[in-house]
Amino acid sequence: MRNFAPMLLALLALGLSEAAAQTGAPGPAVRYTVSFPNAVHHEAKVTATFAGLPAGPLRVRMARSSPGRYALHDFAKNVYYVVATDGANHPLPLNRPDPYSWEVTPAADGKVIFSYTLYGDLTDGTFAGIDQQHAHLNMPATLCYASGLEERAAEVKFELPASWKVATQLRAGEDKTVFTAPNLQYLMDSPVSLGAQQVRSWQEGDQTIELAALYLGTSAELDAYARKVQKVVKEEKAIFGELPKFDFGRYTFIADYLSQATSDGMEHRNSTSLTSPRALREEDGTRNLGTVAHEFFHSWNVERLRPRDLEPFDFQRVNMSDMLWLAEGFTQYYGRLALRRAKLIEDEEFFDDISGWVNQRQNSPGARYASAIDMSRQAAFTDGSGSATPMNTVNTTLSYYTQGAGIALVLDMQLRQFHRTSLDKVMQALWQEFGSKQSNYAPAKPYTIRDVQRVVGEVSKDTVFAGRFFRQYIYGREMPRFSENLLVAGLAVIPTRVLGAALPRQVDFDDEGRCIVAYNTQIGSGLYKAGIDRGDQLVVLDGKELKSPGDLDGVLRKHSPSDVVFVKVKTRGGVERTTQLILGEDPNVQVKSVDAVEKMVYSPAQKALREAWLASQASN
Repeated sequence: MRNFAPMLLALLALGLSEAAAQTGAPGPAVRYTVSFPNAVHHEAKVTATFAGLPAGPLRVRMARSSPGRYALHDFAKNVYYVVATDGANHPLPLNRPDPYSWEVTPAADGKVIFSYTLYGDLTDGTFAGIDQQHAHLNMPATLCYASGLEERAAEVKFELPASWKVATQLRAGEDKTVFTAPNLQYLMDSPVSLGAQQVRSWQEGDQTIELAALYLGTSAELDAYARKVQKVVKEEKAIFGELPKFDFGRYTFIADYLSQATSDGMEHRNSTSLTSPRALREEDGTRNLGTVAHEFFHSWNVERLRPRDLEPFDFQRVNMSDMLWLAEGFTQYYGRLALRRAKLIEDEEFFDDISGWVNQRQNSPGARYASAIDMSRQAAFTDGSGSATPMNTVNTTLSYYTQGAGIALVLDMQLRQFHRTSLDKVMQALWQEFGSKQSNYAPAKPYTIRDVQRVVGEVSKDTVFAGRFFRQYIYGREMPRFSENLLVAGLAVIPTRVLGAALPRQVDFDDEGRCIVAYNTQIGSGLYKAGIDRGDQLVVLDGKELKSPGDLDGVLRKHSPSDVVFVKVKTRGGVERTTQLILGEDPNVQVKSVDAVEKMVYSPAQKALREAWLASQASN
């Protein structure tokens, strides 16, 4: 290694740039104080103290991206009333070199106290939600940081109303309002919920699992829900053969189940952020459990078993990944499968999930032209990014969640049918080689796509199979043979409505009774071929003026797929024209057990494979 000391000294003497002046050497912890004097108006007051600073400018930043997300969100947009002082409270001049950062030069005491007001009115996994009842804080949306000080420890003190308590994966001290993180990466990966926490905890081996919830329902509802969460934990532990070694011996489900929350989930290293306006009982509770199952699976898959292209996480740009079909898509598959194995959903509900994966893959024009890798690379534009620019996603994009779940399903079936193993065994092998070993709160050995292909070949004992599968479905764009692969588990893929027309799913009737095309029309559809697109109005169809859904249904009942009818269209620009429209068949299919399908037989071999696939794997 070259000796850079003489160069660094020369640069410092010239009064150097931020990157060189702040080398990331150990120094005093960065200390934050977060208070809520104006919570009623969704504001927090944040103060960050940077001490032991070298001479030269300090660059203070707000993150532009957030762990668990794959798009830019530019959190500086909710930061204002920014002030910087030295340790004696003397003002320091601030410069704004770009929209995401501030530059300030420390005084002789080497200390900068940086204060600002944070606005937050979105309780989800990405932003900050603040009101008189609670605060749910995603750290990249809440706390600033200084370039070059990323390896310093951090301390966060919360000044709270008397009834509020803290739920977080940050390490607590003796003062229950002060928490620490070993470095910036861990700090930014640590969401915080503040409010009247209700905690349910239990031991899983030598580690503690806890559900810390803000919930206005009954204690009995929360107790019953916690028992279901325990079942999810056990089933997912069984898939990998062990729990991760949580850094401080504890994993926390940080749950804000409040009416003002947005439905969301976000994985983190030793916790997950769960937000939902739904109650914890009956069907609403089951829907919330779906998020629990998905996010907890991430404590292995993506938090510790992690693609190399997501490491280290960059808070100022998007980490583009080729592997989201596995990191997110396989998680989608196993989240639903774990619920079924735990008997928290019925067979039919799981088969409906499979129907969705099959339909979206088979009906996606985009998947014909882009591989699973290509779709992963699109995440910067599809993962809830801040831009509201219209996109032609219906024709160009297939969610890596959906595509990856379909790939996992087909791979699991092929491993079970032809290789006397399963995708569970692949996940266990990946975990042992790439996930179980951690270093400095991060994966010691992140994986590549070639690593995954190799492991599939090793587990199946068939490298030719692994190579072919990856060429077809990962690098390539071949349609998975869902019917063929599902049949081995006694599942049939059948048309939803053989004689149905697809048109009703593509239009909405507005308050004035106008029939409006709701989405970009899909390549190959009758509307697309007729030159009709989003925002256009269908005025008259086959001689019938359309003023209600009943009018549309009445016309369609008289016709069969492939019939050609005249349609009068008014474009969103106000131009009227009449053209021909081919009524298309509903392209969707439904996955059903063969014993529920006429003239199909559920064989003993199919029954054995399905039972092994769907049976609980948890030992207790």
